[in-house]
Amino acid sequence: MGSAARTGLYQLKIYHLKDSIQQNAVEQYLERAYLPALHRAGIPHVGVFKPFNPGVSDERKIYVFIPFRSFDELTRLQPRLDKDREYLSEGAAYLRAPHDAPVYQRIETILMTPFVKAPQPDIPQLKNSKPKRVYELRSYEGPTEMISRNKIEMFNAGDEIGLFKRLNFNAVFYGEVIAGGTMPNLMYMTAFDDKADRDAHWKTFGADSQWKELSARPEYQKNVSRNISLLLSPTAYSDF
Repeated sequence: MGSAARTGLYQLKIYHLKDSIQQNAVEQYLERAYLPALHRAGIPHVGVFKPFNPGVSDERKIYVFIPFRSFDELTRLQPRLDKDREYLSEGAAYLRAPHDAPVYQRIETILMTPFVKAPQPDIPQLKNSKPKRVYELRSYEGPTEMISRNKIEMFNAGDEIGLFKRLNFNAVFYGEVIAGGTMPNLMYMTAFDDKADRDAHWKTFGADSQWKELSARPEYQKNVSRNISLLLSPTAYSDF
């Protein structure tokens, strides 16, 4: 299904960091300046996540998930931040970092529109405290735009979203990527109390009769060419 009828917009910002100095600088900025400023701008919930196993990759990353009500809200954000005195003060070290001591390597940005059957993000209902939780960010790449839309249709019309909901995967969002480096693709995020809870959920999913029937339908065959799964941990100041 297309995205013309949907008004929401998701932004996923990925900070690529060189070392702990850059990571600490960005986290301080996010916690003390950026998230409070977004809250003042009318964006109540922003997610901030880091790799669950940071030692697996040499590169440090921070993932920031921002749900906007519209593209206009996104374009109005920076002018608003430029006039927010508290933001400018609290974020000064980050905002005024010198050219020879940058606080990050690069910022990668992905834009998504919500799926029809999941038009809003949800805050997970979990038992464990944030430091113990595991969030899973998945990207399903398709070989062509039409085939990728077929996989999105599988979530919507095929009710794969309903299956995830029935099995309590605590999905944060489902998004069709409209700007990013691995298009065509979709992305979604689920949440679990811990790694064992995550593994148990996927075991149940694979054995579920609804999934077996859905995945066997002729119209939904070969609609994913690459599946990337990232395990993340929420920061203590993340709203999700």
